[in-house]
Amino acid sequence: MHKTKAHGPEMKKELDILISKISALEAASTDREKQSLMGILKILAENQKHFVEEFEHLKKALDLLTIQVFKMDQSRQ
Repeated sequence: MHKTKAHGPEMKKELDILISKISALEAASTDREKQSLMGILKILAENQKHFVEEFEHLKKALDLLTIQVFKMDQSRQ
């Protein structure tokens, strides 16, 4: 990953690339210990991707909630 912070779609794309590379290393490895390590790394990267997706959902929910609060405030005035 780059030194700059990736957001949303960019981060998911980078994680997909990372997961693909880890899968290739796992498949190419003949050592059982390395295969296990690659499996663990792949799970960690997949979980990170899941957290990014969940964070995007939370941001959308917060945006919708903020809009509703503004609508309520405007209707009172």
